[in-house]
Amino acid sequence: MLHNIVALTKKFISIKSTPENSKDLEGILNLALSNLKEYTIERFEHGGVKSALIYNTRHRPKKFKIILNGHLDIIPGKERQYAPRVHGSRLYGVGAMDMKASVACLIIAFKEVANKIDYPLGLQLVTDEEIGGFNGTKHQIDKGVKADFVIVGESTGLNIENETKGILWVKISAKGKAAHGAYPWKGENAIWDMYRFLNQVEKKYPLPKKEEWITTVNLANIETKNQTFNKIPDYCEVWLDVRYIPEDGVNIVNNIKRLLPKGFGLTVIAKEPALSTDENNHNIKLLKATIKQTTRKQARILCAHGSSDARHFVRVGCPAIEFGPSGGGMGADNEWVDIPSLEKYYQTLRNFLMSLAKK
Repeated sequence: MLHNIVALTKKFISIKSTPENSKDLEGILNLALSNLKEYTIERFEHGGVKSALIYNTRHRPKKFKIILNGHLDIIPGKERQYAPRVHGSRLYGVGAMDMKASVACLIIAFKEVANKIDYPLGLQLVTDEEIGGFNGTKHQIDKGVKADFVIVGESTGLNIENETKGILWVKISAKGKAAHGAYPWKGENAIWDMYRFLNQVEKKYPLPKKEEWITTVNLANIETKNQTFNKIPDYCEVWLDVRYIPEDGVNIVNNIKRLLPKGFGLTVIAKEPALSTDENNHNIKLLKATIKQTTRKQARILCAHGSSDARHFVRVGCPAIEFGPSGGGMGADNEWVDIPSLEKYYQTLRNFLMSLAKK
C-alpha cells in the first residue's frame, strides 16, 4: 500500500498545480478522480475554480458522518522541485508536505473502507485552498455539504490540531495637511501620525520573541501618495495582518478601532474565523486513541498559527480538525514528506474510519 501512496504522490508532484495554472489544476483534479471512478463523484465549479465531492452513497446525504478534506493546489516552487525524488526516508517535491502526499493517503484510505462501512463518508478535493478556499470548500459548504466531523489533511506530524488562529486584514489610513518640507509647523505629517498609531499597536500586541499562542499583528505594507522630498505628506496607509486566537475573535475589530486616533480610517478587507473544536469531542478522542494504537505514540493536541479550509466549517457548526503526516520545508526550496509517516497516516485513517462502523 505504501508503494501505491508514494507512486500517486509522485504523479501529483509532477503537475504544476499553482493558483494561476487553471489547466494543471483541472488536470490534477481529474487525475485524482480517475482513481475513484467506482464511487459517486459530484463536481462543483465556482469563480472558475473546480472541485469535487466523492461519496459512498448513491445520493449526497443531508449530512456526512465524516468528510476527509484535501487540497491539490500548491505554493509555486522552483522548476527542479516538480521532479519528485526520494532520498533516504524522505520524498522531496513541491507540495509533498502541503499536501499532495496527504491527498494520496486520503484517496487510498477512502477506497479501502468506503464499501465496508455502513455510514456516509465523503472525500472533498479542492484546488484553491492556497488562495483562501472560497470557491472550493466554502462553495461546497454553501451548497449544503455538511458533516458530523471533518478531517483536513494538513501535515501535523501525526498530531491533532483542533485550534487555528483567525485572520483579520485591515487597511488603516491617516490624513494630514500638506505643506512645504522646509516649514513643518505649517503642515501635519500623516506618516508621523501613523507612526504614533503603530506604536500603540505594538504595545497592545507586542511581537513575541518565541512561539506563543497569542494574537499577533504583522505590518504588511506602508505607503504614502507623496512623491517628493520637500513636501509634508498628507496621507499614509498601512496594511495589518492580524492573526487572532479564538477567544479574541468577537472583539478583535473593535480592539483595533479603539487604538485609532481621531480622523483615522479603517477598512476591513477580510475577516476569517478561528477554528476551535473541543478536544473532548468524541471523534477527537477516538482518533487520538487510534493514533496511539497505530503508532505506539501519544498524539498531542496542538494549536496552529496558520489557517486552512477547516475554518470554513466553523460557519455551519461542523467540528473540524487538521491531521496529517510528518514533513518539512513547506513553501521552501526543499519541501519534503516523511515516507514512513505516510503509511502510519494511512493506517490510522483506515482504522479510525472502520472503528466508526462499529459505533
